[in-house]
Amino acid sequence: MRRIERDLHDGAQGRLVAIGMNLRVAEEMVHSSPHEAAALVVEARVASAAALEELRGLIRGMHPPMLADRGLGEAVRALALDLPLPCETEIDLPERLDAPLESACYFAVAEVVTNAVRHASARGLQIRMAQADGLLRIEVVDDGVGGADPTRGSGLAGVERRLAAFDGILAVSSPPGGPTIVVMEVPCG
Repeated sequence: MRRIERDLHDGAQGRLVAIGMNLRVAEEMVHSSPHEAAALVVEARVASAAALEELRGLIRGMHPPMLADRGLGEAVRALALDLPLPCETEIDLPERLDAPLESACYFAVAEVVTNAVRHASARGLQIRMAQADGLLRIEVVDDGVGGADPTRGSGLAGVERRLAAFDGILAVSSPPGGPTIVVMEVPCG
């Protein structure tokens, strides 16, 4: 939630304030300097399109359409394809999970892979997901530098809290030099 607040504050909110200021100045100048006023209106229109696109991206980040339409497995496959490094997936989910659980697991995976991309200097990732005997097990492995620690920073701690809401657990093995293995297990039956 704090990330969303920060993204709104740093991005779209700033753009919208600037748009309002440009339009106010353009309104004052429309009779005395119509060409300058028109330029400000064009600038405001371009900024509004950028703000709209930013908001759409933020909303997609809240609940990607792929997750709602096709389920957790397909959404994670799509996430893996969008990563800036190779990512193998092995996903065995015979049935859809409840929407809140799918959402929590998707964003948990997204946070773990984002951490790997940003901090691990990884060259590749693997995501494995399997549902069996009333348990969803997710494993994310990166070949990076290791040293991931849920007690430092907010990323993995946030994942742990997100999973705990569904009686899930997070386990991290990340020795210096790597690899980092993050395992998440959540009851689903």
